[in-house]
Amino acid sequence: MLGVKTLVFAALMAFQPVLAVAAEAVAFDGSWKEQGFLRLFSNDYIQRGRQLDVISDGTVSLLWRPVDRSHRFAEAASWAWRVREGVSATDLTVKGGDDRNLSVYFVFVNPDRAEALSGGNARRILREGSARGLIYVWGGAHEAGSVLQSPYSSRLRTKILRVADTGEHREDVDLEDDFRTAFGDDPGALIGLAISADSDDTDGRIVASIADLVLN
Repeated sequence: MLGVKTLVFAALMAFQPVLAVAAEAVAFDGSWKEQGFLRLFSNDYIQRGRQLDVISDGTVSLLWRPVDRSHRFAEAASWAWRVREGVSATDLTVKGGDDRNLSVYFVFVNPDRAEALSGGNARRILREGSARGLIYVWGGAHEAGSVLQSPYSSRLRTKILRVADTGEHREDVDLEDDFRTAFGDDPGALIGLAISADSDDTDGRIVASIADLVLN
């Protein structure tokens, strides 16, 4: 008999992005690597080329990929995402109580540091003095469009795209404009991408997918 997770991942394969994508998407091809946190709770990820499927069951972790040189100065991004099961709304400004369905991270550094940090993992790059992360979130109890400072680092900002709920949507974001709003200056070089799901504080469960992630 098939296990519950196997059946859930099989159902996620039926996810069809809302709109077709003409540009080449960043592939979920095994090059994304999981970065655990201190408590070592791990989500389950399946990389399917165009699509990433995630199950987070009272767990949290982050999937990280360095950005190709050709995308270091991307000005915009788009993707489709779907949440079949999600966590309740939380206060994303509270450390240790900030569960959310999905987050998409864009990490920037000073251009003169990009080559030295190329290929580094998330922990190494986020220790870099010039590193700053713009995080787009589906979840939380805040109004859509809100920009919040992360409770974990003054160099991370969160923009709420969707409040805590289920459904399927397509997003188009202006990285440069959102970065200037969040940090007050230009973004520099895009060096890393990450995706996470976070359900450990509420002991909740997330079943979600993201597909057709494109940098322009």
